[in-house]
Amino acid sequence: MSRILITSALPYAAGAKHLGNLAGSMLPADVYARFQRSRGRETLYICATDEHGTPAELAAADAGMAVSEFCAQAHTKLHAIGRGFGLSFDHFGRSSSPQNHRLTQRFAQQLWEAGFIEERVTQQVYSNADKRFLPDRYVIGTCPHCGYEAARGDQCENCTRVLDPADLIHPRSAISGSTEIEIRDSKHLFLRQSLFAGKLRTWIEAKRDRWPLLVTSIALKWLDEGLQDRGITRDLEWGVPVNAFEWGPNPDGQTPDIEGLAGKVFYVWFDAPIEYIAATWEWADAQAAEAGRDPPADEAWERWWRQPAAADVTYVEFMGKDNVPFHTVGFPCTLFGINETLASDGTFTPSNNAPWKLVDQLKGLNWLNYYGGKFSTSQKRGVFMDQALDLLPADYWRWWLTANMPESADSSFTWEQFQDQTNADLADVLGNFVNRILKFTETRFDGAVPAGGLDGPLEARLDADVLAKLRELTENLESREFRKACASLRQLWVLGNGYLTEAAPWTALKTDPERAAVAVRTGLNLVALFARVSEPFIPFASETVALSVGEAFPGRWPSLDGSRVLDILPPGRAVKAPDVLFRKVEDAQVAEWRERFGGPEGAA
Repeated sequence: MSRILITSALPYAAGAKHLGNLAGSMLPADVYARFQRSRGRETLYICATDEHGTPAELAAADAGMAVSEFCAQAHTKLHAIGRGFGLSFDHFGRSSSPQNHRLTQRFAQQLWEAGFIEERVTQQVYSNADKRFLPDRYVIGTCPHCGYEAARGDQCENCTRVLDPADLIHPRSAISGSTEIEIRDSKHLFLRQSLFAGKLRTWIEAKRDRWPLLVTSIALKWLDEGLQDRGITRDLEWGVPVNAFEWGPNPDGQTPDIEGLAGKVFYVWFDAPIEYIAATWEWADAQAAEAGRDPPADEAWERWWRQPAAADVTYVEFMGKDNVPFHTVGFPCTLFGINETLASDGTFTPSNNAPWKLVDQLKGLNWLNYYGGKFSTSQKRGVFMDQALDLLPADYWRWWLTANMPESADSSFTWEQFQDQTNADLADVLGNFVNRILKFTETRFDGAVPAGGLDGPLEARLDADVLAKLRELTENLESREFRKACASLRQLWVLGNGYLTEAAPWTALKTDPERAAVAVRTGLNLVALFARVSEPFIPFASETVALSVGEAFPGRWPSLDGSRVLDILPPGRAVKAPDVLFRKVEDAQVAEWRERFGGPEGAA
């Protein structure tokens, strides 16, 4: 049975995280991880805070803190918020970890010695007002391709083209706004991505039938525009030090310029994807520490990442569309380079090292907007993750965001739609079903699963309908079609309500107690089934529902082999109705939240 390795885009340590960040990577990864675990597959869900780069330095300075202390606090906060939303990370690491430092330096050394990194003198933007070199994303100007006036020096958010700060029209410092900037020479390391253009295209083309069109179109657009070599070092203090002092010669016999590279760190987009692997190393070390063992051998974590041990691993990545280029071009080129050696005639030969695994499935998502405009901390527009948990339990947000996940296009959050959908799906359909069958069992069947009576045509039809819908739900989850999966699950809940209405045990009890017992027993088995298959989406409520009918949590995904799926609970088991599962969102709450977080009148 295949093992499942799951990673979601690393949240930046700097800045608040809004609902779009949750919907665009971490939540779909969690739904998928929970589903795979429920099917009995060995699953590892890895995430971490992305802590390097200028944003962290500036945020720490604004807070009057050392950047290391700032990132440590941010990691603790983001981990707690993620747990608050039920994100079931197997490990939530840090890109500043010793493991990521060592692995990033090791990868760079191997790339250099294989001939895929070279030194170049580049022209870097220096701000006289800020008295510092400006990293790419802290130079802002007009995009030369689409005319967007707030393009960053690394990438235009509007047209997604990769940029160099020197490409920008009317550049200025994002820190001070000053246009008093100049270009200075600085030596840096470049990953020779252009060498992999053909290999990368072949690899991406082979994914066309398995990856979303959004992903392959973005990746191929980069290739069609001409794959450029990428600078992988920066003039910063905070980050993974280049540490080139022990590197051996490259195939041309050249060794790094120790003096010219001193004091530099690796570009955040070079070390951050490596943290997926390093966080797995952190996970293995943490497991050993928890068990009181010495740190494990590399094989304990490399079995997820290196062939041949990882031959049975299916690696799935989740991320927003702005992160897609770095994971379909930059990180694969890094792994290509580590897995190969550049021969003197310009051909590739396999490395002597065991190859590292590349991604198998990549789920790229569009953006979640707020009333058609962007979430904005400064403009107080939109709900951020920590605020959301203060308003309502996590399952409200998990359900709405999954049911409206921006898979095929950007989607938009509105309070009115959120209210209508959560009230209808969670309160009126699922909550109502669970409440009325359990309350009826308590009052008329002494709070126990009734015995007696034989299933009839109504139950046979229900069993067939439920099995068909379960197969549909399972297929949608396996293919990571989350909106469709939510629709399938809601239709399952509707089947339960429809069955109770038709079977009407409260009426049958007057004339045919055994028939009423069959209906109640079937309804209670539906409750148990719903707890199992709803767990990936709404885990907190699902646990409450499972415990109400005496079931272990989380339960196993039901069998789809054609056997009865509504034969879960033994007769005589005690059951007890829980408190109201989902209270309705009221109009007064919506009015208050629109006033607090903004509404359509502020959309931009």
